[in-house]
Amino acid sequence: GNAAILGCCDVVIATKGANIGMGGPAMIEGGGLGVFSPDEVGPVQDQYSNGVVDILVDNEAEAVKIAKKYISYFQGPLKSWSCQDQRILRTLIPENRLRSYNVREVITAIADSESVLELRRGWGRAIVTAFVRIEGMAIGVIANNPLFLGGAIDAVGSDKSARFMQLCNSFGIPLLFLCDTPGFMVGLDSEKDGMVRHCSRLFVTGANLTVPTMTIILRKSYGLGAQAMAGGSHKVPMFVVSWPTGEIGGMGLEGAIKLGFRKELEAVEDSGERKELFDKLVAAAYERGSCLNAASGFEIDDVIDPKDSRHLIVRALETADCNNFSRRNFVDSY
Repeated sequence: GNAAILGCCDVVIATKGANIGMGGPAMIEGGGLGVFSPDEVGPVQDQYSNGVVDILVDNEAEAVKIAKKYISYFQGPLKSWSCQDQRILRTLIPENRLRSYNVREVITAIADSESVLELRRGWGRAIVTAFVRIEGMAIGVIANNPLFLGGAIDAVGSDKSARFMQLCNSFGIPLLFLCDTPGFMVGLDSEKDGMVRHCSRLFVTGANLTVPTMTIILRKSYGLGAQAMAGGSHKVPMFVVSWPTGEIGGMGLEGAIKLGFRKELEAVEDSGERKELFDKLVAAAYERGSCLNAASGFEIDDVIDPKDSRHLIVRALETADCNNFSRRNFVDSY
């Protein structure tokens, strides 16, 4: 039962081969629940994939190293730092909007060299949460993962994001959202997961944030999921900007066209002509929802050159009083 106390920790670092369980083999057998060996109870692979373990390391020496790095983010800025040539950010998002990419490469490129510490990588794969430094300043990053569910926010991704927001808020760490999502996950399985309650955590937690927040739209920014990637509203962050690849709307373009122009598409008997009409309608919708149009109507603040992202973040934080805020000293256990 003592493992319940472990669950109270802000972060759990475990070594490969560890076991974490609420009860050992004797207790399990005594409860009439079967006979198991110690290695079968709470193997770390299970606890890593279900979110109990935040960071999995090879050995105790690495665990100590990671623990020191984790604590360092709460000790103030570093005077010495370096970073990649920021022009690389122009190349990380494919020009073809249907091609995916690795958002972790974007995070690594924006951050100071060797400053990224990702939490809960084994759980909630739709979302990436990490501590980074930018010009020595500690920042929490929440990013959609287009390699899983196309970046849609599912139930566990919502829980993962909400808890990380609470963690950053409790310690005065500013938050940077990297948005590329078609919205919240839908479908029968999603409803069975209790998505209605899980996704709402992002808005409730966002409404209670007191630290500075910032949002950069990398590509897709659709529906309420996009608002969740801005602390609950595009009017909340210090800035909401987009890279030139950004596209903004109430729902994903393809789905919107299929629903809004169903009769027109069904009226075309030839499949080739139907596909041509569909592509034409999607292209028109993309043009209307382009980030430049959104910025011209003040839906977002600006469209920026990706290489200027760090400069904008630093300028924003220099104008914010990161030390003068009311802390909400509460972090969910899960």
